[in-house]
Amino acid sequence: MFAAYGVSGQVFRGTLEDMQRVNGLTRARPARAQDREDDTWALQNLQATAPDAPSEKAVRAYRAMLPREIERGPLYHAGQIMQRKVICVHVNDDVEKAWRTLRANNIKQAPVVDDAALLVGMVGEHDLLVALHLGTDQGMALLARRIGDVMRTPVITVEAITDIRRIATAMLNNKLDGVPVTAELGRLVGYVSRTDILRAVVADPPLSLWR
Repeated sequence: MFAAYGVSGQVFRGTLEDMQRVNGLTRARPARAQDREDDTWALQNLQATAPDAPSEKAVRAYRAMLPREIERGPLYHAGQIMQRKVICVHVNDDVEKAWRTLRANNIKQAPVVDDAALLVGMVGEHDLLVALHLGTDQGMALLARRIGDVMRTPVITVEAITDIRRIATAMLNNKLDGVPVTAELGRLVGYVSRTDILRAVVADPPLSLWR
């Protein structure tokens, strides 16, 4: 399930398909060489050409060779791969403080929260650099501006039980580097980045993520 939160609270909650129909929430979908209503055709053809399933003995032998630390069950949901420790900035922080926070933590963007620790937007290096692209006589005044004046809002979020494949679809369609994971009322509980999804694929040898 997807949602969008802004300064006035939740402005949307629904499926990926519903979100794509809401103007102002999503960007134009990239062109594709061939578009289909779903992936049924590709899945059927993949199954038709797939080799026979390995024997149980072969599967056991393969698992015995894997390092213990990467043995785990299938990955399906955001809550299984999300970063639980998320660097945030406050909506009333000034631009200079937000810039220092991003640089100090070596991150490109950060969720923006209000006094109640609820998500209200996102701010990134690009947003701050665009805001700073003014004349030198205005530079010092701009450094004192609040993040609430330059952040992106509303921001698309997902719930912890959202399917990872649908998150990847939303990120591709909307050219997002990541999405915050929220609970009730927009309470921030984690963050899923493109790196998190790629790491999950690499670290899950049976690729059960795409099952």
